[in-house]
Amino acid sequence: MMMMMITCMASSLSKKLTALLLILTVVFSSSVSARFVVEKSSIRVLHPQSLRSKHDSAIGNFGIPDYGGFMVGSVIYPDKGASGCQPFEGDKPFKSKFPRPTVLLLDRGECYFALKVWHGQQAGAAAVLVADSVDEPLITMDSPEESTDANGYVEKIGIPSALIDRAFGLSLKEALKKGEEVVIKLDWTESMPHPDQRVEYELWTNSNDECGIRCDEQMNFVKNFKGHAQILERGGYTLFTPHYITWYCPRAFILSSQCKSQCINHGRYCAPDPEQDFGEGYQGKDVVFENLRQLCVHRVANESNRSWVWWDYVTDFHIRCSMKEKRYSKECAEEVMKSLDLPIEKIRKCIGDPEADVENEVLKTEQEFQVGRGSRGDVTILPTLVINDVQYRGKLERTAVLRAICAGFKEATEPQICLTGDLETNECLERNGGCWQDTQANITACKDTFRGRLCECPIVKGVQYRGDGYISCQAYGPARCSINNGGCWSDTKNGLTFSACSVQ
Repeated sequence: MMMMMITCMASSLSKKLTALLLILTVVFSSSVSARFVVEKSSIRVLHPQSLRSKHDSAIGNFGIPDYGGFMVGSVIYPDKGASGCQPFEGDKPFKSKFPRPTVLLLDRGECYFALKVWHGQQAGAAAVLVADSVDEPLITMDSPEESTDANGYVEKIGIPSALIDRAFGLSLKEALKKGEEVVIKLDWTESMPHPDQRVEYELWTNSNDECGIRCDEQMNFVKNFKGHAQILERGGYTLFTPHYITWYCPRAFILSSQCKSQCINHGRYCAPDPEQDFGEGYQGKDVVFENLRQLCVHRVANESNRSWVWWDYVTDFHIRCSMKEKRYSKECAEEVMKSLDLPIEKIRKCIGDPEADVENEVLKTEQEFQVGRGSRGDVTILPTLVINDVQYRGKLERTAVLRAICAGFKEATEPQICLTGDLETNECLERNGGCWQDTQANITACKDTFRGRLCECPIVKGVQYRGDGYISCQAYGPARCSINNGGCWSDTKNGLTFSACSVQ
């Protein structure tokens, strides 16, 4: 993240102050017109009647949002520890004892958003809402810097979370204080556009493998998601494009040693020093050069309809050419290309001359793409995944991302990979999905679909059941007495059955 780099460098030795000024200038000049889009999901209050309404919420950038699905749950506001900054007492005190899962409402402040959600998950909540403490537009809850996550809890968060505005939070708390049951529907069905049979997605990433938890996260994702990505791309179901962020060096600093070590093409395309130490190790320009090479691998492979080879190249480069092993170089990169039967000369031509005082067509295009277009917003965080022109929020994990991509297909056009057991779990197995059921007649209102379970009164043997699908379903129509005697009294004597069920 840009601001993460500024924070880290601010504590460096005095010899790095010039570099700090350089990056601050670049970030400030680019952020003046920046437009960061807060990705949202909707929340509908179903009960009590006096609160029935629809609200926006800002999707948290950790955990697993249920893209394409929804969740109906009962809201709980803790009697004590409402900030969620300390573990809650007891063994999963908020684990629901009722058909509906628990949505835990917490207050903003005192600690990191992710820590609140982690404590909520540990206490048995199925989702966490954080109520803002001030009246302001919604913001995105992001994960903390790696130095604050000593226990690695961020990666363990597996539930959805969202920030809601102060007024909405107050209205929920007031209803709960009165002893009313508050039931809400968290809805992600429209958080991911699904216009047609092909999903376009892009990954903003980085070839630097020495930048800590962010770099580890994106490389683990590339390695783990490679199989899914290649199946989707080979089948023509998706169009994937990798992207890389670069900055430019202000004209006044072009001749400085810091700029020369961080940039190529005379200060036009720059990246921070990997070790944040200009005296040793690799330089920022080494990262820019490899980023450019990876872009060209994708471009050239795409020309021969082998765009999915990018996933092989990036994975193999990370394994064979890491900075840690001192093999992060052009020579090692070309060994990887050769092993993948990639045309090295074409890729060299695409890269061009990094020492020339000219624009690089590939990197210039990348800088233009960094600026938000349409609904996407500016890309300011690495890594960033964009699906159907919407920035993905949540854990960068194989199954979570595949679910989000699958939610981007027009309904009923999802490829087979979206319908596998690895992704499509039967949500009706546990507590009947929180839906109505008649155990005697073995009838349930729970329907398991890719986009989540639905509580919908069924049609059984031509008999239509009606109701809310959660608490009640009743049979209607002339044939209703044929199923479980319509729920009425019945008795059999001397071979004759007597029933209180009437079709009139």
